[in-house]
Amino acid sequence: MDIQNVDICCGLAWGDESKGKIVSHLSKINNYDFVCRWAGGNNAGHTIIKNGIKYKTHLIPSGIFYGIKCIIGPDCVINIDSFKMEIEYLKNNGFDTNLIKISPKAHIVTLNHISDDTKNYNKELGTTNKGIAPCYRDKYGRTGQRVCDEKSGYLKQYIWDEKLYGNILCEGAQGYWLDINRGDYPYITSSTTLPYGACSLGFSPKLINNIYGACKIYDTRSGIDPNFPESLLEDPELSKIIVIGEEYGTTTGRKRKVNWLNMDKLIEAINITGTTHIIISKVDVLVKVKIFKYIYMGKIHTCKDIEEIMNNITVIFSYKCPRLTNIYFSNNKETIKMV
Repeated sequence: MDIQNVDICCGLAWGDESKGKIVSHLSKINNYDFVCRWAGGNNAGHTIIKNGIKYKTHLIPSGIFYGIKCIIGPDCVINIDSFKMEIEYLKNNGFDTNLIKISPKAHIVTLNHISDDTKNYNKELGTTNKGIAPCYRDKYGRTGQRVCDEKSGYLKQYIWDEKLYGNILCEGAQGYWLDINRGDYPYITSSTTLPYGACSLGFSPKLINNIYGACKIYDTRSGIDPNFPESLLEDPELSKIIVIGEEYGTTTGRKRKVNWLNMDKLIEAINITGTTHIIISKVDVLVKVKIFKYIYMGKIHTCKDIEEIMNNITVIFSYKCPRLTNIYFSNNKETIKMV
């Protein structure tokens, strides 16, 4: 059976955009044969709520919660100890870990990579101390260790035969503004977060159908970035969003810096990624805070209520994003639409 269709879910901001919720929703309603991760490592974090229970993963694709074969692709990096912990976590919660496979070409994060990250990357660039940047450095320096070279043998049972078929959903990590090429360099991740990176799994870009872009109705940023100065944490309005929105990193637990939704940046992310369906989450947070602001053409605009800000965003998209066909606003943690 050949590959019939590929859908992709990607982040349109700085990560933490509720991609896990979107992948969960799509996995539940569509007949996917595979859910695949194409880049990054356990520096990412996805939160899934299924039947009212919250689950968290860092590397394994979210399709595992719906009995779908899950692939960790060749441009991902694997921390073996972290992967083992995630496998045990999933087993203990009743999920079938036999569905999980790893590309033999994925690279392994070593203890030296983690040490190097802590010493040379974390303080200046705000990395997660997971060894991701040094691992990718060695990959492209052609000195890295791949999964097919692993000596302990634990990963052997999970090695993928690199064959895809049927309907595929690709799950992104981080977001557009953390992309190695398009992001706010050097305050970025070390892999591509854009949908074209998913083709590394082994399919033609002509097979890509829908691209689901994820963002929130306000912006958040973990780690260091001059565009998100520490002074944002002192803003009383934005501080309310942090508390009500529970803006703390899934992987690190760090408090995220919050700012008003930057439509200028979002428009670029939509158009460059080719997003066809956008899901704007956490509408309920602004309703609870009772402050409705966004940035457009470099200026902060204030709206009187949630209906006005959603309408303004929709109108701007209609002028600036010609390939965007569907706009969803979400005010809950489990579905991509308002309830």
